[in-house]
Amino acid sequence: MITLTEENYIKAIYHLGKQGHEMVNTNALAEAMNTKASSATDMIRKLAEKDYANYKKYKGVSLTESGKKIAVNIIRKHRLWEVFLVEKLNFTWDEVHELAEELEHIKSKKLIDELDAFLGHPTHDPHGDPIPNKDGEMTLVEKTLLSQAQINMKYSCLGVNDSSSEFLQYLNNNDIGLGAIIEVMHIEPFDKSISIKANGKLLTVSQSVAKNLYLKKI
Repeated sequence: MITLTEENYIKAIYHLGKQGHEMVNTNALAEAMNTKASSATDMIRKLAEKDYANYKKYKGVSLTESGKKIAVNIIRKHRLWEVFLVEKLNFTWDEVHELAEELEHIKSKKLIDELDAFLGHPTHDPHGDPIPNKDGEMTLVEKTLLSQAQINMKYSCLGVNDSSSEFLQYLNNNDIGLGAIIEVMHIEPFDKSISIKANGKLLTVSQSVAKNLYLKKI
C-alpha cells in the first residue's frame, strides 16, 4: 500500500523532472518537500525498493513507468477535484489548491471515474492545466508565457505557471482570468516590465508576473 507521503514525493519528482522525463537533484527535491536532503534520500530509496523510482547516487532520481502512472493518477484526481470545487461548490480558483491537495489522496477509482463523468469529462482544470483522462492521456495546447509575447499581438489567457493563492488573487484584483484578452502594448527595456491591455484595461506587470502567465495567440 502506497502512503500519502510517498504519493507526495512521487508527484514532486514528476513535476520537478518535467513530467518524469528528467533526473531530479536530491537537494532540489528536499527543498520542494521542505525537508532535509538526508530525509529525501531515505524516501527515494524506499520508492526505489518499491520500483516507483530509479535512484543514482550523485546524479538524482527519476520515476519508473509505474511511478509515472501513480503521479499522473494523482494529478488527474487533484485537477478533477479543483474543477468540482469551482464549478459545483462556487470556490474561486485561488481557494482550491490546498483542498485538492487533501482530496487527491482518496484511493477510490470508482469515485474518481464517476466524478469525471459527473463533470462532463473536463480537459483542463480552473488554472488551465490539462487533466489526464482515465488512460493517463492529456490534451496539450500550444502556449507561450507573457514574458515571451510579442508587442501589438493579441492573446487569450490560457493558464498560470504559479497557482499560489497570492498570485491568483493578484490576477483577480486586476480582472485577469482564463480567457481574458491580453494585448502587449510595450516592453520596458530597463526592467523588462510589460504594459498590457487586459480586457480593455491598461496595466503594467513585472517580469515575475509575466513569467507565470500562459497565453495563446488569437
